[in-house]
Amino acid sequence: MDSEAKAAPDGPAVSCRGVGKIWAAGTARAHEALKGIDLDVEPGEFVVLLGPSGCGKSTLLYLMAGLEKQTAGVVDYFGDPVTAPSPDRSLIFQETSLFPWLSVWENVSFGLQIRGDSEPERRDAAKQVLRRVGLAEVGTKRPDELSGGMRQRVAVARALAMRPRLLLMDEPFAALDVQTRQKMQDFLLDVWRESAASVVFVTHHIDEAIALADRVCVFTARPGRIKEIVPVDLPRPRDPFAPESEALRRQLTALLKDEVDRAFAEQEGLLEVG
Repeated sequence: MDSEAKAAPDGPAVSCRGVGKIWAAGTARAHEALKGIDLDVEPGEFVVLLGPSGCGKSTLLYLMAGLEKQTAGVVDYFGDPVTAPSPDRSLIFQETSLFPWLSVWENVSFGLQIRGDSEPERRDAAKQVLRRVGLAEVGTKRPDELSGGMRQRVAVARALAMRPRLLLMDEPFAALDVQTRQKMQDFLLDVWRESAASVVFVTHHIDEAIALADRVCVFTARPGRIKEIVPVDLPRPRDPFAPESEALRRQLTALLKDEVDRAFAEQEGLLEVG
């Protein structure tokens, strides 16, 4: 474990039992996003949530982050109920949400500023994490001076500055081109190994799931349930053209096919009603 990592209690980093979420509960607009989610994420584990659009994958991240409250079941973080956001649990979105008027190092250390750390402490922390993500020389630049991949690395650095035990990532590479996306996947795996954090990563892409995951949780169409959990017992870095990768690709494609069809049928039905 990295020397900066915190000692963690025994047991799962995150535990979900019977978790459900109904948006706008009790109103005419109510819809069920999640139902009966049972999932443990172990310390240092990389778990990918894979499923069709609208199946509640992002919703589950929000519950784990403490940004939303489940309407059924319990979400625990190292044995304690999740009731509010915590710097121990960092959520990274598809959009980097960097402040354009701040420099890179100021963006990275923003959470530390809110926490009340001094400027020298924040500068030092930003320097360390920017070095960790390979951006040691860009601290004084503004976000609009960076490429898309570099901005996403700054977003990861901002999360790491708080030294979280859990990284929650909501399709962070979806807007990147294929080559940059692959580079960012390799970068993320390096950072993950060094930080010893647990990662829960949402994606629609089967190849991305195979490249990253220790386990892939395949979701049903809405309301999202876990249809199957598929272990990925392949050494990293993974060859996407290896027979084992192709077998996993076929398995995950077969698991998703009916769910994607159901999701599309539901969306078409909603459009017709509208």
